Amino acid sequence: MIAVTYAGGDRLRVDVRGHVLLTDQPVEDGGEDTAPTPTEMFVSSLAACVTFYAERFLRRHGLSTEGLKVTADYQWGENPHRVGEIVLKVEAPGLTEVKREAFERVIEHCTVHNTLSVPPVVRVNLAPAKVAAA
Repeated sequence: MIAVTYAGGDRLRVDVRGHVLLTDQPVEDGGEDTAPTPTEMFVSSLAACVTFYAERFLRRHGLSTEGLKVTADYQWGENPHRVGEIVLKVEAPGLTEVKREAFERVIEHCTVHNTLSVPPVVRVNLAPAKVAAA
């Protein structure tokens, strides 16, 4: 289970399997810019997933992982407000031309990318309000 708790200002604490991540908002949006925004973490998770699949592919095929890097950029969409486009740039210097097509197929089907392609059902369950003491 992942738990997110309010940590003051616009900061949030994210607890995942004993690991702690923090989020915040940029100063211009009212935060203190002490950590990435939740949206940046979302896009980062896609880039990290693609990088993981790329690394595994390269190692499995005996190719070098030296210099492997994935960068991500995103643009906002509207109606509703959301991430409208994500552009990933994959640098894999150890990749051979012979394995390029298979590599592309693999990295385009990482778990996060698949989840974006076939969105999950998201249910929000609001906990009952606590009764205030008199």
